[in-house]
Amino acid sequence: MKFKRTAIHDVIVCEPKIFGDERGYFVETFRQDKLEEFLEYKINFCQDNESKSSFGVLRGLHYQLPPFAQTKLVRVIKGSVLDVVVDVRKGSKTFGKHVSIELTGENKKQVLIPRGFAHGFIVLSEEATFAYKVDNYYSLEYDRGIAFDDKSLNIDWKVPVEKMQLSPKDTKQPLLEKAAYFENLIPLYE
Repeated sequence: MKFKRTAIHDVIVCEPKIFGDERGYFVETFRQDKLEEFLEYKINFCQDNESKSSFGVLRGLHYQLPPFAQTKLVRVIKGSVLDVVVDVRKGSKTFGKHVSIELTGENKKQVLIPRGFAHGFIVLSEEATFAYKVDNYYSLEYDRGIAFDDKSLNIDWKVPVEKMQLSPKDTKQPLLEKAAYFENLIPLYE
């Protein structure tokens, strides 16, 4: 597996080797020892989640505050999504910046999203199956979000707004300037 840093240093793209022939393929989707060797810190994932969504479904931008902050390792099993990660660590040089990565069932790329980042994705294909690991459990009390259409973030979701499908929760998220931040989180790297 290859690991590559994005424009936001702590957000990592993981590219597994795909071994395929006329029978199908084999891919190793997670190797904790290799990931921790690259990161130089430990991650203890405790839960796997999966969702299925149709074209234009936008889920996000979500995160949890401490003590329930989460690191996520996300991937697409089937279909295609635009995955978006926003830095919400107040003291970071990249605060309010985002990266976008297309994840597909074919390219098998994954994104490691550390604690201190908001995350969302939009489905670009007819439907998509999205899976992810987290290192902390869900907490309604510490659940937060940012408006997907916050102009200060300047995110190109690649789907016209009139074709987007959002949950009631995601239509009511605050702008970044009014959202809760990770005030005292020391960035892992600078």
